[in-house]
Amino acid sequence: MAQPPTPNPPDLPHSPVPPHSPLAQAKRTTRLAPSPTGALHLGNARTLLINWAMARKQGWRIVLRIEDLDTPRVKLANRRDGSDVISGTIDLLRWLGINWDEGPILQSQAAPHHRDAMGSLVRSGLAYPIALSRSQLISARSAHPQSAPNEGTHEVAFPAKLRPHSWFAMPPKARDFDDTEPTWRFVTPPNLAVRFADAVAGPQEHAPGRTVGDFIIWTRRDTMAPGQPAYQLAVVVDDARQAVTEIVRGDDLLDSTARQLLVAHALGLWRTLPTFYHLPLVRGQDGRRLAKRHGDSRLDMYRARGVSVEQVIGLIAFWSGLQAIRAPMDVQGFLDAFDLDKLPKESVVFGPEDEAWLQATS
Repeated sequence: MAQPPTPNPPDLPHSPVPPHSPLAQAKRTTRLAPSPTGALHLGNARTLLINWAMARKQGWRIVLRIEDLDTPRVKLANRRDGSDVISGTIDLLRWLGINWDEGPILQSQAAPHHRDAMGSLVRSGLAYPIALSRSQLISARSAHPQSAPNEGTHEVAFPAKLRPHSWFAMPPKARDFDDTEPTWRFVTPPNLAVRFADAVAGPQEHAPGRTVGDFIIWTRRDTMAPGQPAYQLAVVVDDARQAVTEIVRGDDLLDSTARQLLVAHALGLWRTLPTFYHLPLVRGQDGRRLAKRHGDSRLDMYRARGVSVEQVIGLIAFWSGLQAIRAPMDVQGFLDAFDLDKLPKESVVFGPEDEAWLQATS
Protein backbone atom coordinates (compact mmCIF):
# COMPACT_ATOMS: atom_id res chain seq x y z
CA MET A 1 0.00 0.00 0.00
CA ALA A 2 1.42 3.35 -1.02
CA GLN A 3 2.34 5.66 1.80
CA PRO A 4 2.85 9.43 1.70
CA PRO A 5 6.28 10.83 2.47
CA THR A 6 6.89 12.01 6.00
CA PRO A 7 7.74 15.65 6.68
CA ASN A 8 10.85 15.84 8.79
CA PRO A 9 12.64 17.06 11.03
CA PRO A 10 11.39 15.78 14.39
CA ASP A 11 12.68 18.91 16.11
CA LEU A 12 12.33 22.54 15.06
CA PRO A 13 14.10 24.58 17.74
CA HIS A 14 14.37 28.33 17.58
CA SER A 15 17.89 29.44 16.78
CA PRO A 16 19.40 32.91 16.78
CA VAL A 17 20.09 34.51 13.41
CA PRO A 18 23.79 33.91 12.64
CA PRO A 19 25.79 37.08 11.81
CA HIS A 20 26.42 35.98 8.21
CA SER A 21 22.75 35.22 7.49
CA PRO A 22 20.89 37.49 5.05
CA LEU A 23 18.27 37.92 7.77
CA ALA A 24 20.93 39.42 10.03
CA GLN A 25 21.52 42.11 7.43
CA ALA A 26 17.82 42.78 6.88
CA LYS A 27 15.66 44.95 9.09
CA ARG A 28 13.67 43.01 11.64
CA THR A 29 10.07 42.99 10.49
CA THR A 30 6.71 42.30 12.06
CA ARG A 31 3.22 42.34 10.63
CA LEU A 32 -0.09 43.65 11.86
CA ALA A 33 -2.57 41.19 10.40
CA PRO A 34 -6.18 42.05 11.29
CA SER A 35 -9.00 40.20 9.60
CA PRO A 36 -11.99 42.17 8.33
CA THR A 37 -14.36 39.24 8.92
CA GLY A 38 -15.55 40.92 12.10
CA ALA A 39 -15.20 44.30 13.74
CA LEU A 40 -12.12 44.80 15.91
CA HIS A 41 -12.87 44.34 19.59
CA LEU A 42 -10.92 45.18 22.72
CA GLY A 43 -8.98 41.91 22.66
CA ASN A 44 -7.86 42.46 19.07
CA ALA A 45 -6.92 46.04 19.93
CA ARG A 46 -4.73 44.91 22.83
CA THR A 47 -2.75 42.46 20.68
CA LEU A 48 -2.33 44.97 17.85
CA LEU A 49 -1.30 47.78 20.17
CA ILE A 50 1.25 45.61 21.97
CA ASN A 51 2.63 44.41 18.62
CA TRP A 52 2.94 48.02 17.43
CA ALA A 53 4.63 49.16 20.66
CA MET A 54 7.12 46.28 20.55
CA ALA A 55 8.02 47.20 16.98
CA ARG A 56 8.40 50.93 17.57
CA LYS A 57 10.34 50.34 20.79
CA GLN A 58 12.86 48.07 19.05
CA GLY A 59 13.00 49.64 15.61
CA TRP A 60 11.24 46.88 13.71
CA ARG A 61 9.69 47.50 10.32
CA ILE A 62 5.88 47.10 10.37
CA VAL A 63 3.86 45.63 7.50
CA LEU A 64 0.07 45.99 7.57
CA ARG A 65 -1.52 42.92 6.00
CA ILE A 66 -5.30 42.64 5.82
CA GLU A 67 -6.16 38.95 6.02
CA ASP A 68 -9.23 39.04 3.81
CA LEU A 69 -9.27 35.48 2.52
CA ASP A 70 -12.47 34.42 4.28
CA THR A 71 -14.41 35.95 1.42
CA PRO A 72 -17.96 34.92 2.33
CA ARG A 73 -17.58 36.81 5.61
CA VAL A 74 -15.78 39.85 4.20
CA LYS A 75 -18.88 41.86 3.48
CA LEU A 76 -18.18 45.05 1.60
CA ALA A 77 -20.35 48.15 1.97
CA ASN A 78 -22.39 46.56 4.74
CA ARG A 79 -21.81 49.06 7.50
CA ARG A 80 -24.44 51.62 8.40
CA ASP A 81 -22.25 54.47 7.24
CA GLY A 82 -21.78 52.79 3.86
CA SER A 83 -18.04 52.14 4.18
CA ASP A 84 -16.58 48.69 3.67
CA VAL A 85 -15.19 46.56 6.47
CA ILE A 86 -11.61 46.75 5.22
CA SER A 87 -11.62 50.54 5.25
CA GLY A 88 -13.31 50.41 8.63
CA THR A 89 -10.57 48.19 10.02
CA ILE A 90 -7.84 50.54 8.77
CA ASP A 91 -9.72 53.55 10.17
CA LEU A 92 -9.87 51.97 13.63
CA LEU A 93 -6.13 51.25 13.60
CA ARG A 94 -5.50 54.91 12.81
CA TRP A 95 -7.94 55.95 15.54
CA LEU A 96 -5.85 53.94 18.02
CA GLY A 97 -2.74 55.79 16.81
CA ILE A 98 -1.21 52.72 15.21
CA ASN A 99 0.92 53.36 12.11
CA TRP A 100 2.95 51.16 9.80
CA ASP A 101 5.77 51.27 7.26
CA GLU A 102 4.34 49.22 4.40
CA GLY A 103 0.81 48.42 3.28
CA PRO A 104 -2.01 47.89 3.61
CA ILE A 105 -1.49 44.68 1.65
CA LEU A 106 -4.52 42.52 0.92
CA GLN A 107 -3.79 38.85 1.51
CA SER A 108 -6.20 37.92 -1.29
CA GLN A 109 -3.86 39.58 -3.80
CA ALA A 110 -1.22 36.91 -3.11
CA ALA A 111 -3.36 34.14 -4.65
CA PRO A 112 -0.73 33.16 -7.30
CA HIS A 113 1.86 32.60 -4.57
CA HIS A 114 -0.56 30.51 -2.50
CA ARG A 115 -1.36 28.39 -5.55
CA ASP A 116 2.35 27.90 -6.31
CA ALA A 117 2.89 26.67 -2.76
CA MET A 118 0.00 24.23 -3.06
CA GLY A 119 1.38 22.92 -6.32
CA SER A 120 4.71 22.29 -4.63
CA LEU A 121 3.10 20.36 -1.77
CA VAL A 122 1.03 18.28 -4.16
CA ARG A 123 4.05 17.42 -6.31
CA SER A 124 5.94 16.43 -3.15
CA GLY A 125 3.13 14.09 -2.13
CA LEU A 126 2.48 16.08 1.04
CA ALA A 127 -1.04 17.26 0.18
CA TYR A 128 -4.04 15.34 -1.06
CA PRO A 129 -7.69 16.02 -1.95
CA ILE A 130 -10.52 14.38 -0.08
CA ALA A 131 -14.28 14.85 0.25
CA LEU A 132 -15.67 13.58 3.51
CA SER A 133 -18.65 14.97 5.37
CA ARG A 134 -18.36 16.23 8.92
CA SER A 135 -20.46 13.29 10.12
CA GLN A 136 -18.06 10.85 8.46
CA LEU A 137 -15.14 12.47 10.25
CA ILE A 138 -16.92 12.44 13.58
CA SER A 139 -17.70 8.73 13.21
CA ALA A 140 -13.99 8.06 12.66
CA ARG A 141 -12.97 9.79 15.89
CA SER A 142 -13.43 6.61 17.92
CA ALA A 143 -9.90 5.74 16.82
CA HIS A 144 -8.68 9.32 17.04
CA PRO A 145 -10.56 10.92 19.94
CA GLN A 146 -8.69 14.19 20.41
CA SER A 147 -10.52 17.26 19.21
CA ALA A 148 -8.83 20.25 17.64
CA PRO A 149 -7.15 22.39 20.29
CA ASN A 150 -7.66 25.81 18.72
CA GLU A 151 -10.36 27.78 20.48
CA GLY A 152 -13.32 28.95 18.51
CA THR A 153 -12.96 26.41 15.70
CA HIS A 154 -15.23 23.54 14.75
CA GLU A 155 -12.40 21.45 13.36
CA VAL A 156 -12.70 17.69 13.59
CA ALA A 157 -9.54 15.62 13.95
CA PHE A 158 -8.63 13.73 10.79
CA PRO A 159 -6.98 10.33 11.39
CA ALA A 160 -4.33 9.01 9.02
CA LYS A 161 -6.40 5.87 8.36
CA LEU A 162 -8.74 7.98 6.21
CA ARG A 163 -6.05 9.05 3.77
CA PRO A 164 -6.88 8.08 0.15
CA HIS A 165 -4.09 5.58 -0.44
CA SER A 166 -5.04 5.34 -4.11
CA TRP A 167 -3.97 8.99 -4.48
CA PHE A 168 -0.47 8.24 -3.21
CA ALA A 169 -0.25 5.17 -5.42
CA MET A 170 -0.55 7.40 -8.51
CA PRO A 171 2.65 8.47 -10.29
CA PRO A 172 3.72 11.95 -9.16
CA LYS A 173 3.17 13.34 -12.66
CA ALA A 174 -0.47 12.25 -12.49
CA ARG A 175 -1.12 14.23 -9.30
CA ASP A 176 -2.23 17.76 -10.06
CA PHE A 177 -3.50 20.53 -7.84
CA ASP A 178 -7.14 21.33 -8.60
CA ASP A 179 -8.84 24.03 -6.54
CA THR A 180 -12.31 22.70 -7.40
CA GLU A 181 -11.71 19.78 -5.04
CA PRO A 182 -13.67 20.20 -1.79
CA THR A 183 -10.65 20.21 0.52
CA TRP A 184 -6.93 19.50 0.47
CA ARG A 185 -5.17 18.19 3.56
CA PHE A 186 -1.55 18.21 4.65
CA VAL A 187 0.14 14.92 5.47
CA THR A 188 0.88 15.16 9.20
CA PRO A 189 3.02 12.48 10.90
CA PRO A 190 0.92 11.02 13.75
CA ASN A 191 3.63 11.07 16.42
CA LEU A 192 5.94 13.87 15.32
CA ALA A 193 6.66 16.33 18.14
CA VAL A 194 7.29 19.87 16.91
CA ARG A 195 9.36 21.93 19.33
CA PHE A 196 10.01 25.65 19.25
CA ALA A 197 10.77 28.46 21.66
CA ASP A 198 8.31 31.28 22.29
CA ALA A 199 9.58 34.56 23.72
CA VAL A 200 6.47 34.95 25.89
CA ALA A 201 5.02 31.47 26.41
CA GLY A 202 8.36 29.69 26.75
CA PRO A 203 9.46 26.32 25.30
CA GLN A 204 6.75 24.58 23.32
CA GLU A 205 6.12 21.04 22.16
CA HIS A 206 3.06 20.13 20.08
CA ALA A 207 2.11 17.08 18.06
CA PRO A 208 -0.49 18.15 15.47
CA GLY A 209 -0.70 14.61 14.17
CA ARG A 210 -2.14 13.50 17.50
CA THR A 211 -4.47 16.43 18.05
CA VAL A 212 -5.82 17.41 14.62
CA GLY A 213 -4.29 14.87 12.26
CA ASP A 214 -4.07 15.80 8.60
CA PHE A 215 -5.27 19.39 8.71
CA ILE A 216 -6.92 21.39 5.93
CA ILE A 217 -4.68 23.68 3.90
CA TRP A 218 -6.98 24.48 0.97
CA THR A 219 -10.74 24.58 0.78
CA ARG A 220 -13.46 25.19 -1.76
CA ARG A 221 -16.16 27.51 -0.43
CA ASP A 222 -18.96 26.43 -2.77
CA THR A 223 -19.55 25.00 -6.22
CA MET A 224 -19.62 28.47 -7.80
CA ALA A 225 -16.39 29.80 -6.32
CA PRO A 226 -12.75 28.69 -6.66
CA GLY A 227 -10.92 27.37 -3.67
CA GLN A 228 -8.61 29.31 -1.44
CA PRO A 229 -5.84 28.58 1.05
CA ALA A 230 -6.54 27.91 4.68
CA TYR A 231 -4.85 30.09 7.29
CA GLN A 232 -2.09 27.56 7.99
CA LEU A 233 -0.81 27.77 4.41
CA ALA A 234 -1.47 31.42 3.58
CA VAL A 235 0.18 32.83 6.70
CA VAL A 236 3.38 30.84 6.12
CA VAL A 237 3.67 31.91 2.48
CA ASP A 238 2.88 35.55 3.22
CA ASP A 239 5.19 35.86 6.21
CA ALA A 240 8.04 34.41 4.15
CA ARG A 241 7.33 36.69 1.17
CA GLN A 242 7.19 39.77 3.40
CA ALA A 243 10.40 38.81 5.26
CA VAL A 244 8.65 38.72 8.63
CA THR A 245 11.08 37.94 11.42
CA GLU A 246 8.90 38.72 14.48
CA ILE A 247 5.44 37.15 14.83
CA VAL A 248 3.23 38.60 17.57
CA ARG A 249 -0.25 37.13 18.12
CA GLY A 250 -2.55 35.49 20.67
CA ASP A 251 -1.56 32.33 22.51
CA ASP A 252 -4.61 30.51 21.13
CA LEU A 253 -2.44 30.04 18.02
CA LEU A 254 0.41 28.17 19.71
CA ASP A 255 -0.74 24.84 18.33
CA SER A 256 -1.24 26.43 14.91
CA THR A 257 2.40 27.49 15.00
CA ALA A 258 3.42 23.83 15.11
CA ARG A 259 1.35 23.16 12.00
CA GLN A 260 2.83 26.18 10.25
CA LEU A 261 6.35 25.01 11.02
CA LEU A 262 5.58 21.69 9.33
CA VAL A 263 4.18 23.46 6.27
CA ALA A 264 7.10 25.90 6.16
CA HIS A 265 9.61 23.06 6.33
CA ALA A 266 7.83 21.19 3.55
CA LEU A 267 8.00 24.32 1.36
CA GLY A 268 11.62 25.08 2.20
CA LEU A 269 10.71 28.31 4.01
CA TRP A 270 11.75 29.68 7.41
CA ARG A 271 15.21 28.09 7.34
CA THR A 272 15.87 30.46 10.22
CA LEU A 273 12.74 30.62 12.33
CA PRO A 274 11.02 33.89 13.12
CA THR A 275 10.86 34.86 16.76
CA PHE A 276 7.41 34.05 18.13
CA TYR A 277 5.60 36.08 20.78
CA HIS A 278 2.27 34.50 21.72
CA LEU A 279 0.42 36.85 24.06
CA PRO A 280 -2.11 35.83 26.72
CA LEU A 281 -5.63 36.56 25.48
CA VAL A 282 -8.39 38.81 26.73
CA ARG A 283 -11.17 36.51 27.89
CA GLY A 284 -14.70 36.76 29.15
CA GLN A 285 -15.69 35.81 32.66
CA ASP A 286 -16.44 32.28 31.44
CA GLY A 287 -12.76 31.83 30.58
CA ARG A 288 -13.34 31.76 26.84
CA ARG A 289 -11.63 34.23 24.53
CA LEU A 290 -13.46 37.51 24.04
CA ALA A 291 -16.25 37.24 21.47
CA LYS A 292 -19.83 38.28 20.72
CA ARG A 293 -21.14 35.93 23.38
CA HIS A 294 -19.64 38.26 26.00
CA GLY A 295 -21.50 41.30 24.73
CA ASP A 296 -20.55 44.11 22.41
CA SER A 297 -16.87 44.99 22.89
CA ARG A 298 -16.31 46.42 19.40
CA LEU A 299 -14.08 49.46 19.14
CA ASP A 300 -16.43 51.23 16.75
CA MET A 301 -19.29 50.77 19.22
CA TYR A 302 -17.31 52.44 22.01
CA ARG A 303 -16.18 55.22 19.71
CA ALA A 304 -19.78 55.85 18.60
CA ARG A 305 -20.85 56.09 22.25
CA GLY A 306 -18.28 58.77 22.93
CA VAL A 307 -15.60 56.67 24.63
CA SER A 308 -12.30 58.36 23.83
CA VAL A 309 -9.33 56.56 22.38
CA GLU A 310 -7.37 57.55 25.52
CA GLN A 311 -9.86 55.61 27.63
CA VAL A 312 -9.55 52.52 25.46
CA ILE A 313 -5.76 52.71 25.46
CA GLY A 314 -5.76 53.34 29.21
CA LEU A 315 -7.75 50.15 29.82
CA ILE A 316 -5.39 48.19 27.56
CA ALA A 317 -2.42 49.68 29.46
CA PHE A 318 -4.02 48.53 32.74
CA TRP A 319 -4.50 45.05 31.30
CA SER A 320 -0.88 45.05 30.12
CA GLY A 321 0.67 45.88 33.48
CA LEU A 322 1.72 49.39 32.41
CA GLN A 323 -0.33 51.24 35.02
CA ALA A 324 -1.79 50.20 38.36
CA ILE A 325 -5.26 51.64 37.82
CA ARG A 326 -7.64 52.26 34.95
CA ALA A 327 -6.77 55.76 33.74
CA PRO A 328 -6.78 57.46 30.34
CA MET A 329 -3.54 57.22 28.36
CA ASP A 330 -2.62 58.34 24.85
CA VAL A 331 -0.75 56.18 22.38
CA GLN A 332 2.57 57.93 23.00
CA GLY A 333 2.19 57.31 26.71
CA PHE A 334 1.52 53.64 25.99
CA LEU A 335 4.66 53.45 23.88
CA ASP A 336 6.78 55.22 26.49
CA ALA A 337 5.51 52.94 29.27
CA PHE A 338 5.57 49.69 27.33
CA ASP A 339 7.70 46.89 28.75
CA LEU A 340 7.14 43.30 27.63
CA ASP A 341 8.42 42.06 30.98
CA LYS A 342 5.47 43.76 32.69
CA LEU A 343 2.92 41.89 30.62
CA PRO A 344 0.84 39.52 32.78
CA LYS A 345 1.64 35.88 32.13
CA GLU A 346 -2.00 34.88 32.49
CA SER A 347 -5.00 35.77 30.38
CA VAL A 348 -6.84 39.02 31.10
CA VAL A 349 -10.51 38.89 32.08
CA PHE A 350 -12.82 41.56 30.67
CA GLY A 351 -15.18 42.06 33.58
CA PRO A 352 -18.03 44.33 34.67
CA GLU A 353 -15.58 46.77 36.29
CA ASP A 354 -13.87 47.34 32.93
CA GLU A 355 -17.14 47.89 31.12
CA ALA A 356 -18.44 50.17 33.86
CA TRP A 357 -15.25 52.27 33.74
CA LEU A 358 -15.51 52.73 29.98
CA GLN A 359 -19.17 53.66 30.16
CA ALA A 360 -18.79 55.96 33.15
CA THR A 361 -16.03 57.97 31.53
CA SER A 362 -17.73 58.35 28.15
